[in-house]
Amino acid sequence: MNDKYKIYTGLFIFIAMVTFPFWYNLGKAAPVPEIKLSEKAKAAGACVRPVAYMKTQHMTLLDAWRDSVVRDGKRAYVNGSGKEFRMSLTDTCLGCHSERAAFCDRCHNYVSVKLDCWNCHIDPKENA
Repeated sequence: MNDKYKIYTGLFIFIAMVTFPFWYNLGKAAPVPEIKLSEKAKAAGACVRPVAYMKTQHMTLLDAWRDSVVRDGKRAYVNGSGKEFRMSLTDTCLGCHSERAAFCDRCHNYVSVKLDCWNCHIDPKENA
């Protein structure tokens, strides 16, 4: 029982050291990167889906497109407003968003996500 103050002090120091990175960086998050649209994207006016959806769920859409094209042979996508698009990362998406560093890499680096699109698809700069 004489060592309880030593135990409490040790626990306090341990908890302080373990939680230090969290409370030290509280409120110091990096600003969300600004996306710069190409002139072609601005001229198109609208994307395949609404911007809010594309910012958060674009990979879900691309996965569904891949499965639909590869497994079912379906190559046309009709969005909610009735406009038809070709299900193709290279032709549809990269047609407007051709600058990988300014568009793709900026956000994916911010959230620490490794892009594996370029394992199969040609980098937009290589395509030019």
